[in-house]
Amino acid sequence: MTDRLKIMISGGGTGGHIFPAISIANEIKSKVPHCDILFVGAENRMEMDRVPAAGYKIEGLPVVGFPRKPSLKMFTFVFKLWKSMSRARKIVTQFNPHVVVGVGGYASGPVLRMASKLNIPTLIQEQNSYAGITNRILAKKASKICVAYDNMSRYFPANKIVLTGNPVRKDLLESNNKTDEAFSFYNLQPGKKVLLVVGGSLGARTINSSILRNIDMLLKSNIQVIWQTGSFYFDSVIESTKNIDLSNIHIHKFISRMGLAYAVSDLVVSRAGAGTISEICLMQKPSILVPSPNVAEDHQTKNAMALVNKNAAVMVSDAQAPDELVKTALELIFDEKHLSALSENANLLAKPNAASDIADLILQMKKINA
Repeated sequence: MTDRLKIMISGGGTGGHIFPAISIANEIKSKVPHCDILFVGAENRMEMDRVPAAGYKIEGLPVVGFPRKPSLKMFTFVFKLWKSMSRARKIVTQFNPHVVVGVGGYASGPVLRMASKLNIPTLIQEQNSYAGITNRILAKKASKICVAYDNMSRYFPANKIVLTGNPVRKDLLESNNKTDEAFSFYNLQPGKKVLLVVGGSLGARTINSSILRNIDMLLKSNIQVIWQTGSFYFDSVIESTKNIDLSNIHIHKFISRMGLAYAVSDLVVSRAGAGTISEICLMQKPSILVPSPNVAEDHQTKNAMALVNKNAAVMVSDAQAPDELVKTALELIFDEKHLSALSENANLLAKPNAASDIADLILQMKKINA
């Protein structure tokens, strides 16, 4: 093994895994500019595009998710897992990293498993308040486990846990003082309330359908809406609203300058992915969280409740959203006292130095002073 620092980062599948991974890589690069960082993701998943766009090399594994129901897909899963384990061993052996980092997603399991077998130190970055089965298994051999919530010793050895928070995109905080630019960029009127509706880069069916179902209420209200539909739903939303005057509702397929959108918003409606929640807390934004029911072990509800129990967010269930989401948003956005309390309590949960702290831990594992 050479003296030049070599770090492998594995995982992806969603922006919630990819953005933290890239944030960690950027922090390592800022502390040790002359280092080699290699990502390992799942073939045909979004990390295969997003990671190279951020300037990093990535290798792909054929791994897929575990089937939720018994079917012939189980045979495909087993075959691709076996193939991925073999491929992971080859990638890890050839790159020979000092430390391997797992951020969650299909590829993390095979890569961290092989790294542990080869006696390479591993670090897990668990983003959710409820640890999935893969990370619980990997934790037995991990050197450090970085978490974003309290009481994670329910799932992991307490002596390995470090409460760092979840890394977020570094440009977000820089947008806090750019409200004038944000109003101009999104063509909004200063002085009017702004509701930000997001459902992830792919979109959230229930959130989108709830907005469409109650769009008359939003059109009649004295607020402005920035609505990210996601790529899956954009065309159908545009088609459904083509004959409506949307002067106060601004529809986007994907929000590229999320920092400006947060900066100008008075209330955020979102799914309860760990990354989005971390951004909301960092930006001190009041929020209504609509947990996705289509995730492993219902972890988004557990994420949301971690905030709700501290009066740092309001939750509307996926089943209640069609009837309650817009109504709740319109009531809350004009309740200054409640908005202020949610903002203050969300700020208490923020961890603005998460990426830097995780990078320091990685460097300590290599015994390099940052």
